[in-house]
Amino acid sequence: MKTKNILFLSNGHGEDTHNCQIIKVLRKISSDTKISAMPIVGSGSNYKKLNIPIISPTANMPSGGFLYLNPLLLFKDLRQGLISLTWQQLQTVWKFAKNCDLIMATGDIVVAAIAYSTKLPYVVFLSADSSYYEGKINLGLVLPKLLNNSRCLKVFARDALTAKDLNRQGIKKAEFVGTPVMDNLTSTGKNLQLHPELFTIAILPGSRLPEASRNLCLLLKLVREIVKVMGENVCQFRAATVPILMSELAAIGTSQGWQYQGSKLKFLTQEYAIEVICCEDAFADILQNSNLVIGMAGTAIEQAVGLGKPVITIPGEGPSFTYRFAEAQTRLLGCSVQVIGKKIANSFILQEAAQKVKETLADKEYLAVCIDNGLERMGKPGASAKITDYLVKYLQEYK
Repeated sequence: MKTKNILFLSNGHGEDTHNCQIIKVLRKISSDTKISAMPIVGSGSNYKKLNIPIISPTANMPSGGFLYLNPLLLFKDLRQGLISLTWQQLQTVWKFAKNCDLIMATGDIVVAAIAYSTKLPYVVFLSADSSYYEGKINLGLVLPKLLNNSRCLKVFARDALTAKDLNRQGIKKAEFVGTPVMDNLTSTGKNLQLHPELFTIAILPGSRLPEASRNLCLLLKLVREIVKVMGENVCQFRAATVPILMSELAAIGTSQGWQYQGSKLKFLTQEYAIEVICCEDAFADILQNSNLVIGMAGTAIEQAVGLGKPVITIPGEGPSFTYRFAEAQTRLLGCSVQVIGKKIANSFILQEAAQKVKETLADKEYLAVCIDNGLERMGKPGASAKITDYLVKYLQEYK
């Protein structure tokens, strides 16, 4: 049988993560399928970790792909060569697609349009659009044509509400099968040095530098406020950090008055001592064991919500995790996420957030609601396998 070739398109870090979960399953059940990727936004680090060939040059732009949050960043992207990079990517995709059998596009209208332009059959995971944002998706004039085109084989929605909305708007091939990023949250058994009698608070600062470093500085200030409100030896803190951020921890600690040694950040005063243990390889373990999450991230917070965890967020400097992003995130993820403050977190906002942490941990009724809300918003695990099954079935039937 002829080797099948599938090209994965994505336009964002979260979208890369979704695709990579699908790729992991695809490799297991169809090892002879040739897989390539084209991340339109960012460097595609997740693909590189899986040794997936990236077919065209990539670049980390100043906006991080979040132009809708701050249109002024477009000018910075343009100065850094956005137009020439995009044109080069498009030309490469068109040339590469001549030897492909199927396109898997994850993201929004951008990747759907690129998939359409290849003249190949394509599947779309519309991960960036949700009816939870405004109650009804504004599809515009172009997107319905892309999704209803005969070469668009299937449209996977990011939640059940969106799938129903798309069906009502004439996209009958739309379906919700879950969210792929919920499939990589199996605990590895990492020893997090946890004390079972204490509350465990997960810290999620994000993954992009330098923003993640700034976010972690704010979250460390919040940790201090939490200890002031709740007292010493009530909470334990575990930070899930990416490897590149681990290398910054000593400098971050120094800038904030913390000591860093052996993956631990420590803050000592005459009144109390705080310890934050940072791990680069225990994301799932930290989330699974947490009672509450404080974070300034996108996909990671979605995963926390999917696991039924309550989340407290505070606005940062950006470019991605600003108040505008955080507020939209609360609409997407519902009551599980509480955003405190409407501007870059200052001392008053941090104090309010710390008080909200205390109130949330004591609210058993609300904590139970978060579990149900997580299932509704993110679905049960298994989406990667269901999407992969669809892709493989098509490739097997395709002559």
